[in-house]
Amino acid sequence: MKKVFRILLTTIMMVAFSTAVSAQEAGTQQPSKKQRMSREQMAEMQAKHIARQLALDDATSQKFIETYSSYQKEVWALRPQGKGIHKKKAEMTDAEVEQAIKDQFDHSQKVLTLRQDYYKKFSKFLTPKQIQRIYELEKQSMNRLAKRGAANQRGKRNAGPRANAGHPNAPDKGKRDGKNPNRPKPQKQNK
Repeated sequence: MKKVFRILLTTIMMVAFSTAVSAQEAGTQQPSKKQRMSREQMAEMQAKHIARQLALDDATSQKFIETYSSYQKEVWALRPQGKGIHKKKAEMTDAEVEQAIKDQFDHSQKVLTLRQDYYKKFSKFLTPKQIQRIYELEKQSMNRLAKRGAANQRGKRNAGPRANAGHPNAPDKGKRDGKNPNRPKPQKQNK
């Protein structure tokens, strides 16, 4: 009986192992669904979205997508490169703070100049109202990304097993309606 049990157990383990190996091989051949898009892909996707919102014809849409994508590449190139470890503002000297402010002014001026240059390029094939709409859609997109980033940061802070567990103001992650049974109910005031 022991011998039959061992053979059965060995067979089950071999099947499980071969299934895991084949699943792993299949997973390496296909790209992950959560794979991040490149900046270029994101810029093109955003440009296509804006072109649809503006209801551009095919030729204008193609020209806009090319121009907007190159605009985004130039904006990214202007982003300040990390200059070593960033200090907390409270730990910075007056000279370091002054230099950071001047660097920020310089960066803002470069972005403004770039936007003015691309306004001229866009105005060759778009109306001023369409260009204004581009800026509005761009701002909406940035706000959405900022909110998503803030939500991700909150999620990272509260991540981990039993984070804030037992805290009276901690959200109950099992509830979708936002009610927390652990939160004390407000006292009614008698007047």
